[in-house]
Amino acid sequence: HLRLVLEILKEKQLYAKLSKCEFWLKEVKFLGHVISAKGIVVDPTKIELVLQWERPRTVTDIQNFVGLAGYYRRFIERFSKLVMSLT
Repeated sequence: HLRLVLEILKEKQLYAKLSKCEFWLKEVKFLGHVISAKGIVVDPTKIELVLQWERPRTVTDIQNFVGLAGYYRRFIERFSKLVMSLT
C-alpha cells in the first residue's frame, strides 16, 4: 500500500516531508476518528468533549450541539429520531 500511495503522490506532483511522515502505525487519529485494522471509531477525546459540553440554553446552543453530534451520526443509533425532538 505504501508504494501505491507514493506513486500517486508522485503522479500528482505532491510531496511529503519525510520528517513529518509516520509509517507502520497500528492506528491513526484523523478528523476526530481513530482508524485501525479493527475499523473506524470516534476518537475518545472527542467523546469526552461531548460529555463535558455545557447544557444548551438557547436555540442556537441546541443547533450548535446538534451540528457537532451530527458529524458523528453514523456512530449514533437512531440519530435522526433523537435530534428530531430537539429541533
